[in-house]
Amino acid sequence: TNPNPFALVTIAHLRTRQTKGDTDARYRAKLALVRLLYRRDWDRQRILDLFAVLDWMMRLPEELEQQLWRNIETIEGETQMRYVTSVERLAVQRGVQQGMQQGRIEGKIEGKIENMERLLTKRFGSLDEETHNRLGKATLEQLDSWADRILDAATVHDVFETH
Repeated sequence: TNPNPFALVTIAHLRTRQTKGDTDARYRAKLALVRLLYRRDWDRQRILDLFAVLDWMMRLPEELEQQLWRNIETIEGETQMRYVTSVERLAVQRGVQQGMQQGRIEGKIEGKIENMERLLTKRFGSLDEETHNRLGKATLEQLDSWADRILDAATVHDVFETH
């Protein structure tokens, strides 16, 4: 019953942690929070923003996600408040998917940077700041290309040279 939106986000975070590994419990918790959102006297944009946070934080398997959307449509019918249209729902889903894809790419890059640093250090000794910076700014393609050169390179500089 707290009007503070951060209270709702905090509750969502706690429920997400409490329901880790129990998708049915997470579904019930997410539905309860969505109902709470609809009972608030907040403007439409605030509700949409908070819904996006809930949706991102409390991920559900596709089957339960569809069930949740059916329940949201029922709630909207009961309250006569249409907050989340199907177009917005698709946009949220696409945004989540794009975010997950971007996260996977960033995770791959971070992993490759760590591997490169470890291999370069093992082969050539401690690395200077310039090398760390260069690795930190690299693309996946550059990291792959450099990794292919580590065994044949005589120096760290040779790894980064284009032939």
